[in-house]
Amino acid sequence: MIDSPTRPIIIAPSLLAANFTRLGAETIRIDRSGAAWLHLDIMDGHFVPNISFGPAVVKALRPLSRMTFDVHLMCAKPDLLLEPFAKAGADRMTIHVELGAQVESLIWKIRSLGKQVGLAINPPTSMSGLEPHLERVDSVLIMTVQPGFGGQEFITECLTKIQQAAAWREKLGLRFRIAVDGGIQFDTAASCGAAGADTFISGTGLFEHKNLKAAVIKMHKRAETAAADGR
Repeated sequence: MIDSPTRPIIIAPSLLAANFTRLGAETIRIDRSGAAWLHLDIMDGHFVPNISFGPAVVKALRPLSRMTFDVHLMCAKPDLLLEPFAKAGADRMTIHVELGAQVESLIWKIRSLGKQVGLAINPPTSMSGLEPHLERVDSVLIMTVQPGFGGQEFITECLTKIQQAAAWREKLGLRFRIAVDGGIQFDTAASCGAAGADTFISGTGLFEHKNLKAAVIKMHKRAETAAADGR
């Protein structure tokens, strides 16, 4: 589980919004921005109607950075991919609560591979599905758009899900991180931080700025200030 009781703010640029013709250079640019994590969206064309990249890309990028590689498996059969991504260099693997009965065994499989576990939830899904697994995960990922494509607008109604996750964390005395992904730019990062989020995955919201390092720093400050004000 997360060691720090204060849960420092983490900014995680999403490679999905990077320039696909130069992923190596983009990874180095993200590393130099000061971001703590690199978020890698893995799409299979089944769980979501889009396809991104696989373990070979992660393996190729791994030597370029010591950032945490945060692999988000938006896949119908993640059990087939866990070991390949673990070997490729993933540090954390996130699966979806929408997989239902598969979730428990997937959590144990990720743990057996020595990796940290994330559990994601889509906007229409009830939060009740997360609750039985909270003690066994390192992070909860609240999707704030419908997964599958970048550049969507933030769904404001998802703020209540962040608040619920934060309330459970406090009530149960747990230390999982609360991540948000989808439509995250400076203002929405602040709103999510005030609601209890501490990990901010952002694609277009960061990459639309020419100076990525300045954008990461600004988002971090906005989220940190809002989180402190929301306590």
